[in-house]
Amino acid sequence: MERGKAGRSHYRQGTVSSDDLPPTDDIHTGSGLVAEKAKRLQKLDGLREQGTNPYPYRFDRTTTLRDLRHEFGALEAGTETEHQVAAAGRVMLLRDSGKLVFATMRDRDDEVQLFISKAVVGDEAFDAIKDLDLGDWVGVHGTVMTTRKGELSVKVERLELLSKSIRPMPDKWHGLTDTDTRFRQRYADLIVNDDARRNFRIRHEVIASFRRTLHGRGYIEVETPVLHVEAGGAHARPFITHHNTLDMQLYLRIALELHLKRLIVGGMERVFEIGRIFRNEGISTRHNPEFTMMELYQAFADVEDVIEITETLITQAAIDATGSSVVTVFRPDGGTEAIDLAQPWRRARMIDLVEEATGVAVHPSQPVEDLRALAAQHGVSVNPRWGSGKIIEELFEHTAEHTLIAPTFVTGHPVEISPLARVDRNDPYLTERFELFVGARELANGYSELNDPVEQRLRFEDEQAAKDAGDAERGSVDEDYLRALEYGLPPTGGLGIGMDRVAMLIAGVNSIKEVILFPTLRPEVF
Repeated sequence: MERGKAGRSHYRQGTVSSDDLPPTDDIHTGSGLVAEKAKRLQKLDGLREQGTNPYPYRFDRTTTLRDLRHEFGALEAGTETEHQVAAAGRVMLLRDSGKLVFATMRDRDDEVQLFISKAVVGDEAFDAIKDLDLGDWVGVHGTVMTTRKGELSVKVERLELLSKSIRPMPDKWHGLTDTDTRFRQRYADLIVNDDARRNFRIRHEVIASFRRTLHGRGYIEVETPVLHVEAGGAHARPFITHHNTLDMQLYLRIALELHLKRLIVGGMERVFEIGRIFRNEGISTRHNPEFTMMELYQAFADVEDVIEITETLITQAAIDATGSSVVTVFRPDGGTEAIDLAQPWRRARMIDLVEEATGVAVHPSQPVEDLRALAAQHGVSVNPRWGSGKIIEELFEHTAEHTLIAPTFVTGHPVEISPLARVDRNDPYLTERFELFVGARELANGYSELNDPVEQRLRFEDEQAAKDAGDAERGSVDEDYLRALEYGLPPTGGLGIGMDRVAMLIAGVNSIKEVILFPTLRPEVF
């Protein structure tokens, strides 16, 4: 069998031809699934009665299929070698041609054809092989060859069943068409969906690239607590839990920031962490309640250093993961656009972007009544407790954010919305902070870190006042962090990057669920 050449009717799904099967949904939800599972369970009983263990403890393979293809992929058609291999994988396709059985076996990275001759394996083994089902895991011993048409194959001398598949795989041609089922049953999605496997390979390469770049610059990777006494470092609603032994309320962390900056105080100078963050908020194509952040902090640096490393990290990750700095960006209007990350990235102040969108100059020093009136003109609702800085942020989100398709560093955030960022050295109403937007999505947030403990206490007290007034996303006064600052935090630049959104960008997908193996979903009703 030449891979991909034969038609559907030649392949078996379980013990029947694919043309005889009911639709995919019937297989997985109705009597079709029940009958097929019963048939496979009978086979399982038969194997055990024959003294065969359908779930052996191990298999010693000598090669992966990727390595096999790398070493022998250039073999001429019709070549038989004496090279012995032991390989393993899942049976994806089967075709019975009388005294020959052709199968496709796939492992994590590749797939290879199995060439199985009755004359080679013997009558009893050949009959057992013919009784395999799609989805079964097998290990094979044999020699490397190519068919007359050049298909790289293993000429099987011996085959071992490694795990009997009781449930039939999703239909290879239709796959799992319901997206909720795909995300809920990721194990089934990965079996049949090439795109899903590609997305998670890219995610792995992105994270590995970040680590290489940071290690190369002298950063130390650390781990900080997930359970926090104070929920700080971001504006977000936390998950709350209870520690029984200490009889105390704790929060799942909403950011990595405050503990990492404690390490800069301690003299570690360059640290980073890639860790899970938990925010008790909504679920959408760009939000999941638990997600992955990378945060780094560098002593003796400021926002300019952080902007440079942000651009380097993401561009290099795209190259490492896909071989190209060009990515496909989804626009809010539903279209797509190719963007080369290697081109210089735009910088624009938040107040200037609002002015571009509204035609009116804005600044946090303006009377709040003027900004409320401007917000009303553009249909932006305003909370009475908000000051001028917060209203400017809302205006930006409603009028300008959707226009930021190419990579754009939005800078100069108002002090009111940046409790941990240092005041701009040229404008006391703004901060030395940026957010990175690509495809109208925020990917990163960084700034020159506020290191004045007196000013930080005042900012924390403002946060606490807003929290006490009913804003559950605002922070509180973290006395231990203030104590750390009193020991002295050197000039520091800090950065947080949403790794899931970077993986989305580089993989070219439009939903965060495509790059999180097990996204949060409503409970399944069985």
